[in-house]
Amino acid sequence: MGSKPRVRRYLGDIYDVEKILNTLDDIVRVTKYQPTEPNKGKLIRVPSRVSGNYIEQNIAPVFRKRGSSRLEIYCPSAQMIDEEKTKHLDSFACLTMFGTLQLQPELQQVVESVVNRLRNFSQKTNGKFVAVDLQKGCLGSAQGARKMCYHAEEVGKFLKKIGFDRDTTIYLTQSQWSSSLDSLGEFFPNTYTKESMLSADKKTKFLNSEISDMEKVIDFYICSQSDVFVPATSGLFYSTVAGMRIASGRNQILVPSQIMTSSVATEYVSPYISEKNHLAYSCYC
Repeated sequence: MGSKPRVRRYLGDIYDVEKILNTLDDIVRVTKYQPTEPNKGKLIRVPSRVSGNYIEQNIAPVFRKRGSSRLEIYCPSAQMIDEEKTKHLDSFACLTMFGTLQLQPELQQVVESVVNRLRNFSQKTNGKFVAVDLQKGCLGSAQGARKMCYHAEEVGKFLKKIGFDRDTTIYLTQSQWSSSLDSLGEFFPNTYTKESMLSADKKTKFLNSEISDMEKVIDFYICSQSDVFVPATSGLFYSTVAGMRIASGRNQILVPSQIMTSSVATEYVSPYISEKNHLAYSCYC
């Protein structure tokens, strides 16, 4: 696994493998070791959460004929809405998403350190610690009242409009500060990136273009544990963070809007929360 071509990432680099094996023991068969020649099987691209019929029609015949196959799972949609056709798999999906994955100790320590620092900063000003998923190169194409992504200045205006104080502690999913963030910093001076939150040795190890997927993991868990999460970018990251927050009871997810007719924060609560249509709700009914 890994987000860059030719950069190999092992599951144990990110997650506690023993935790996964112990949790899934007697539920599904999991092998700890790859086959000696894992590249021999036919590669089959499979969308996530497929039905039993899909497996029988598209995967099983190849496996029976060749004796082995390799699966590449992809997400055809950024939405994680509960679907009737896969409800029989919900118990397995819930266990995998919310009861199996635990960061390996070093990464867990990094996340806990950053979260604790941000929480301490926010407590000094009697405010909340807000995590904002802000992506570079936002073009901001619109979909009704909401755009696909929002710039730093737009996020700053949004948070100010709905009542966040100037002293609010904000974490951005950015490696380091850039001039494009200055407008947000003017609204909220206590705004931080990973560069300002990680120790020198961790910056050397994790703030590296070759391992950007590690940065995404850190961002994911920080956004999952913040007091408030603001997805300034629509996509799979937003959906998966929402699931983790629902699982832990952190329902403060506020989505910016292009048309701001109200200054009441509850008017901008994520539809995943207000409509309870996220897959995670099927795990905690």
